[in-house]
Amino acid sequence: MNWEMVMGLEVHLQLATQSKIFSGSSTQFGGAPNEQADAVDLGMPGMLPVLNEEAVRFAVRFGLGIGARIGERSVFDRKNYFYPDLPKGYQVSQFFAPIVCEGLFEVPLEDGSFFPVRITRAHLEEDAGKSVHDIFSQETGIDLNRAGTPLLEIVTEPDFRTAEQAVSYLKALHSLVTYLGISDGNMAEGSMRCDINISLREKGSEGLGTRSEIKNVNSFRFVERAIHSEYARQADLLESGQTITQETRLYDAEQNTTRSMRSKEVANDYRYFPEPDLLPIVLDKEYIEAVRASLPELPEAKRARFANEFALSKYDAALLVPNHAMADYFESVVKSCGSPKLAANWILGDLSGALNRHEMTIQNSPISANRLGGLIARIEDGTLSSKLAKQVFDALWDQEGDADQIIAARSLKQVSDSGALETMVEDVISQNPDQVAQYLAADEVKRKKLSGFFVGQIMKASKGQANPKILNELLLRKLTDQS
Repeated sequence: MNWEMVMGLEVHLQLATQSKIFSGSSTQFGGAPNEQADAVDLGMPGMLPVLNEEAVRFAVRFGLGIGARIGERSVFDRKNYFYPDLPKGYQVSQFFAPIVCEGLFEVPLEDGSFFPVRITRAHLEEDAGKSVHDIFSQETGIDLNRAGTPLLEIVTEPDFRTAEQAVSYLKALHSLVTYLGISDGNMAEGSMRCDINISLREKGSEGLGTRSEIKNVNSFRFVERAIHSEYARQADLLESGQTITQETRLYDAEQNTTRSMRSKEVANDYRYFPEPDLLPIVLDKEYIEAVRASLPELPEAKRARFANEFALSKYDAALLVPNHAMADYFESVVKSCGSPKLAANWILGDLSGALNRHEMTIQNSPISANRLGGLIARIEDGTLSSKLAKQVFDALWDQEGDADQIIAARSLKQVSDSGALETMVEDVISQNPDQVAQYLAADEVKRKKLSGFFVGQIMKASKGQANPKILNELLLRKLTDQS
């Protein structure tokens, strides 16, 4: 533990445009190999790119979302390298003049504090295709459907010192881009991929060690594991007197190790030069301000509003807000039932638990916000106890109707009639004289435990439908009268 990690992250974010950045081909995920690649994507001679304005607007939305400086004049460049899934032999990217310049992204942490991450730049570029190694025996297939898909590459300064900081940043970034509507952030489909630049230095040192870059890590969990694995590898080398080689590595999730891919290139290796087939992007202040005016309420503002408007704890707000769909669902439930705290409890508790068990998301929840609000309203007006509410929740999940229909069909209405409950309490007391004697002879602490016996008997008699609050008040009064 004599070593300190120093990390910077590069995130490749697939922008949610309908067509590619320089062609009209579809960006839809899951198409048959090579069916979504036209002559421009294939790099056919004489084919000229046409810039997708939506990709530009999305990049500007991101820059404004983090308070970055927008490059009013940005330029595309050719990044030259040979790879089988790069038909042109170069990637159109931005190097000398990116569209998003320096910014600062405040990352919320679990303890309520914020971790500032300096954004160096975010630039537009086209994605490459995909090499497929598991379809043909001893051969590699090339799928160019992804070639030309618009990407925003977001580059940070080396501000990270722990894997936990890196994961918190990625989660906050994922939340931001989904709120902005510029990407679905689906890491499993490659919409958000992370490169980790990591080096080690002795604690207390100000210098930087030789870094390795771990390419294309596609889940939060794998990012954390990859960082810990690479830390251990580099520390072992340094402590045995060896040196670190600057290289690009891949993370093997099955072995939980990183392995060498190639020596790390530098900018000169790519022979960057301005793309001659594309004019510079020139943005006037009017365009930038129009984009700014279209920005939605962003996560941090929503988190503060939830805490103030709905009197939620910072903890509950922090759990509800990062997932845009869950935040919208919560507000719809509150609108339906008028009880923010109960809405938060049910969404973060029973509903989230059921969704996790069935590997579902809030977007395809079998229980609509309106129906969950209807259930909570029946808890609030005393129709349902918490125990009965769970039965209704299960029935809602199974699509048996709304809360009122289920309550009626199953005769689940809570018994709140004090006269009926008083009769039940008197019957149980008269039928259990020994337990009453034990209760009267006990001290205050033991009485609380012994009262559970009577509550259980009354609940059994009422088939679980007795109102707990009224029941406990009547029981205490009737037992006190026995003395």
